[in-house]
Amino acid sequence: MLVFSHRAAVREAITNAVGRRPAPDLGRIKYLEVGTVAEVLAAMDSGEVDLAILDGEAQPTGGMGLSRQLKNEITDCPPIVIAVQRRDDRWLATWSQADAVLVHPLDPLTAAETVADVLRTGRVPATRG
Repeated sequence: MLVFSHRAAVREAITNAVGRRPAPDLGRIKYLEVGTVAEVLAAMDSGEVDLAILDGEAQPTGGMGLSRQLKNEITDCPPIVIAVQRRDDRWLATWSQADAVLVHPLDPLTAAETVADVLRTGRVPATRG
């Protein structure tokens, strides 16, 4: 699972909230934490990413614009979850074609459940979180 943010603290908050095993029926998660868009693009192009969690507030390129780019440029793009700072920004995550949304501060139960649902089905309603 790829986790992108330019801030290490945000990447850590996401990985801590989701945990190593978000649901009993899923295997352990191996995280790839990245801090640049170039790293995201290289990882996504490798075909080894099962799910990406992108920080919607990342700088200079935010996760929402990056999500839209990935969804439009990669055939069979892996599911993408966007982490936003404000609940009101969930509509932007919908515009970005994200498969789900998490809202800071991240609730571990909601984060794990959302990620587990996306891993199982590939998509959950973007209004969740």
